[in-house]
Amino acid sequence: MTSVDSSGSPNNPNNPGSSGSSSTSVEQSGEPVSLAAALASFSAVWSPRIVTTVNDYDVRVAKVEGEHVWHVHEGTDEFFLVLDGELHIALRESAGERTVVLPKGSAFTVPRGTEHKPYAPVRTEILVIEPTGTLSVGDRHDDVPGHVDVTTGHALL
Repeated sequence: MTSVDSSGSPNNPNNPGSSGSSSTSVEQSGEPVSLAAALASFSAVWSPRIVTTVNDYDVRVAKVEGEHVWHVHEGTDEFFLVLDGELHIALRESAGERTVVLPKGSAFTVPRGTEHKPYAPVRTEILVIEPTGTLSVGDRHDDVPGHVDVTTGHALL
């Protein structure tokens, strides 16, 4: 697994375009946010967009398909809600490996410190809640494939 350096940037020579940088400041307009419009505003998979913040947490939406990467968030849980499609999350726990399957409308929280790898067999839309500044590939991760964006979330345009 690759670790993250003290600046918060991933040490990943296999994905030089992934600097870990992004826009995490989201202006709160006091207006409702359409999740459908937010999801329609981009096409990239595994590249979350921040739709709002709640206290010190980002609410992100993402389009996902195929495999993400094995990774760990040492200091925080990660909440997933499937808006459309189906998400599988492989987990490495003390009792062994297992996979949870989340159909549309299902939610699951990956506990902090649990190695996990999301996978979507078909194009899927998800909502994720985690602390502002949390990298999409966690604190430790395997080599990041080119289709996975290493980011703390992108602001909606």
